[in-house]
Amino acid sequence: MLSDRRQRVLCALIEEYIRHAMPVGSRTLTERYSLGVSPATVRNDLSALEEGGFIFQPHTSAGRVPTDFGYRAFVDDLLENDLLQEENPYPEVVSQLRQRAQELDELMEQTSEALMRLTNCLSIVVAPSLLSARIRQISLISLSPRRVLLVVVSQDGEVLNRQIGFEEDVDAQDLAKVQNLMNMTFSGKTIDDMGTGAQEDMFASVHNPLFQVLLEELIVCVRESDDGRSRRTGLSSLMAMPEFSSSSSLMPLMRLMEHEDVLWSALDGAEGEDDQCLVRIGTENPVPELSDVSVVAGRYGRGESAGIVAVIGPTRMDYGSVIRAVRAAQQALADG
Repeated sequence: MLSDRRQRVLCALIEEYIRHAMPVGSRTLTERYSLGVSPATVRNDLSALEEGGFIFQPHTSAGRVPTDFGYRAFVDDLLENDLLQEENPYPEVVSQLRQRAQELDELMEQTSEALMRLTNCLSIVVAPSLLSARIRQISLISLSPRRVLLVVVSQDGEVLNRQIGFEEDVDAQDLAKVQNLMNMTFSGKTIDDMGTGAQEDMFASVHNPLFQVLLEELIVCVRESDDGRSRRTGLSSLMAMPEFSSSSSLMPLMRLMEHEDVLWSALDGAEGEDDQCLVRIGTENPVPELSDVSVVAGRYGRGESAGIVAVIGPTRMDYGSVIRAVRAAQQALADG
């Protein structure tokens, strides 16, 4: 447990390092921050913080830089002492997102871009799982005698579509009957609901080959769309930061973006935070690709309609601003 004075010295050092990405010395702290103590006391406090593992000296003659442990103490202090108590620090951003976006896909895209602009970091918005989304309407549109467009609209406004080809002509009246039957059967239900035994028995009792084919196509359509339900923006923004000046430093993040299962592992835990931000710093992350970066993530929505919003950036990120931005994004997405 740090004393109040040493916590202030640590916070000042981290704020200075966040701004300039250069090791910080005692002279800089005493000249730029009102710490209320002598330079000698600051030097003693820096030595104590280094012994405690909060900071380290990269070179003998250099100043100090924060460790992951030091960042953790800094973030915990922000959260525990209500230093980020603003509910909505970006009201104009939230308002604009709600006004401009007409559907969930568009809202996710615009929110991801807004997060990138506010944080200069990689932003990720993950939609709620489509397997848990409740179906509002199913449309079967005949494109030709042997080609049908399946359109699924969820109660959250998500729109999915899939073209289906047949080896024989499909009668328009048969198609209309199946559309009515599917809407009566599936309206208000989820794809997960279709896996229950009672539902499977009901589907099997519908002796209509066209219904069975389109049911399989419906499930495939939802599951394929569910695999690519994230929006990611800002990888190029990281290249302007000193930590990612070389292409090799960005490779782990680029590999992460290519494999969604690894991405989900990185964000695992955000679903259970109940509107609070999950902050993982460097080596706290569960996947090796993120051992040199920090993740700030939170969920939006509730229960089966919950999604995830996250920011990935250097451990030197401005945690206060990033947490506020993520909270604003949570609000925009939850109310959108």
